[in-house]
Amino acid sequence: MTEGPVDWELARRIAARVAGDEPLSRSYLGDSLHKDFAEFTPLAEELVGVETRLISTEGSARARVIDREGWIDANIRSFRRLLRPVLAESSDSGTTKSISSKVAAAELGAVLGWMSRRVLGQYDLLLAEDEDRDEQDLVYYVGPNVLAIEKKFAFDPKQFRLWLALHELTHRSQFTGVPWLRPRFLELVNQMLDEVEPDPDRLKQGLQDFVRMKRDGKDPMADGGVAQLFASERQKELLDAVGGMMSLVEGHGDVTMSRAAAGHVPHAQRFHRVMQERRN
Repeated sequence: MTEGPVDWELARRIAARVAGDEPLSRSYLGDSLHKDFAEFTPLAEELVGVETRLISTEGSARARVIDREGWIDANIRSFRRLLRPVLAESSDSGTTKSISSKVAAAELGAVLGWMSRRVLGQYDLLLAEDEDRDEQDLVYYVGPNVLAIEKKFAFDPKQFRLWLALHELTHRSQFTGVPWLRPRFLELVNQMLDEVEPDPDRLKQGLQDFVRMKRDGKDPMADGGVAQLFASERQKELLDAVGGMMSLVEGHGDVTMSRAAAGHVPHAQRFHRVMQERRN
């Protein structure tokens, strides 16, 4: 479907092609992911709760193992939600709109396809009142990527999956157990949305910058990540505020994970070191 400056269906198809396939996900190892994360998600929630004494206002955590296309679909929904003001106010029309929406779709598809090959887990933090609650507040695990990492670094699967669950459930406990944290985060997000200008050219330029940086061997995820590429100066200030909040969250999360993993994940320090090197 074409909507505003992006042909979303084309973006999805391109992203899926870039994402590729992981053969291991079709083996018995792929089946083991569902069983393990169904077991380790509540265990991680319990271990994190013991360390933090935080009680989630959203109830028990729900895990979902997805493939790369599933991650792409979930994040396209998020993009459409976040870009809703731009899409609603865009004034492009006719042939120009059709061509530009396909260009933007190609570039956005490349971005999401590349990211879908790297993400291991994701907590669905941003809730929307006008969308199905059963499809929100989920802890996602991107199965093909988990299997690929385990194989590449010869990780013990059981330990690594529990460690990954601890990471995601730590963040969920923070945002659903600290009364002020999610409202403050959403306040900053809403302020950013208030600053959105109906300028499809900004979106297209940001996508082009992402592709150019990848081609030049630079890391487009540095200095604020992809969002910085699309942001105005005021939005960059707000992103810095979000970055400060997330630094606090990550620092607390690292301590919590380390304590929660003690006695349960003997290889936790190696997992942490390898994942840090992978990000850099």
